[in-house]
Amino acid sequence: MWTNLTELLLALGVSPAAILALLVVEALAVRSGAVRRVSTRIRFDTSRLLRKVLMLMRLPHDRPDGDWPYGTFLQRLDDPVRTALLASGVRRQVPAGQILIHEGHREAHLVLLEDGLTKVTASLPDGRTALLALRVGGDLVGEMSALNDRPRSATVTTCGPTSYSVIQPEQFKTFLRGHPNAALELAAMVSDRLRWSNRRRIDFSSYSVKIRVARVVADLCRSHGRQDRDAVVIDVRLTQPELATICGAAETSIQKALRELRADGLVETDYRRITVRDLAALRACGEITDET
Repeated sequence: MWTNLTELLLALGVSPAAILALLVVEALAVRSGAVRRVSTRIRFDTSRLLRKVLMLMRLPHDRPDGDWPYGTFLQRLDDPVRTALLASGVRRQVPAGQILIHEGHREAHLVLLEDGLTKVTASLPDGRTALLALRVGGDLVGEMSALNDRPRSATVTTCGPTSYSVIQPEQFKTFLRGHPNAALELAAMVSDRLRWSNRRRIDFSSYSVKIRVARVVADLCRSHGRQDRDAVVIDVRLTQPELATICGAAETSIQKALRELRADGLVETDYRRITVRDLAALRACGEITDET
């Protein structure tokens, strides 16, 4: 009940500082005996709510510039421009499994991810779901519908607890008019995504499944990998069906390719986790050059 009320107050535009003050007053009143519980089913977890509100109060632009993942929209911007963009939206925080953007819906707001991991999926004619991309803190999603007023082309779903800002299209257009360099970076970001999509299509027609898997896993190392001693751990929980759709292959073919990569000593896999033991050899297996 209280968690929902907190989220409702945030949605209504009440500042985190004001909500924090209300929580402190309530906590003091309860401890002093001035307020009694109406029902034992209502539990007021002060420490949990305080932690949540304090996390919401954390200014995203206090994050060091280098912490934004390479290639994301926020990483591309200069500090004053980044701060202006972060200030233009309404902050939200949701758990895993929440849909931030619905494929086919006519809605035009943008989502600026601040922390967390999301996956971008689209429905296939045979009823399956294709994994198109992964987006992380610093990424901007929903820009196509915001700029061309067309229905959403994909669904964006959170893979874990996620903080983000909702930016209305008019606010975003005003931001772009006031910051021409941000408009150029937006064009560069869209161009990079188009190049990545084109490269995947070329991979589907030009390479074997094993090479495709090696190329996708190496790309995930670059964008979502974490160095752990002598290996790179990909902190993205991907199912084999999701990996199959992003590689454009059947799930059985993905299983065979992963077995071969494990036998070659290039990767290790467990439940939804991939650890790359030899990134250089994996890139060679995927026929990846510095220009790729």
